[in-house]
Amino acid sequence: MTSIEEIQEQIANEFEVFDDWMDRYNYLIELANGLPLIDESQKNQQNLIQGCQSRVWLNADFVGGKVVFTADSDAIITKGIIALLIRVLSNRSPEEIISAELEFIDRIGLKQNLSPTRANGLVSMIRQMRLYAIAYQARESMG
Repeated sequence: MTSIEEIQEQIANEFEVFDDWMDRYNYLIELANGLPLIDESQKNQQNLIQGCQSRVWLNADFVGGKVVFTADSDAIITKGIIALLIRVLSNRSPEEIISAELEFIDRIGLKQNLSPTRANGLVSMIRQMRLYAIAYQARESMG
């Protein structure tokens, strides 16, 4: 299986192809189309991420010791961002998610090219993914 670091390297290389941010935004929109979509029944208040300008639903299942994320958003750029995060963090152990250094965000210039509210949303998405991992880790350690 490809490591978190290797996936981040792939993402950084994919974004290096684009010279300007309009092209990178268009690529984010393309990535949004490949997002593992959340089941409609999971688009509820409980799965809505607080702190995002747009509505983002994130669900996590625990399958074979790995956290599997699905998501959706009503904003296409945000959908692309959560698709990137899922690509890096889904199908990982809780420990991997909790300890992951998400350096690709700075490498591709994502945070500095988002509006302050979208940047806050990015932080909220990462925090929620880590909270799911912490919850599954706690549940696993309790037996």
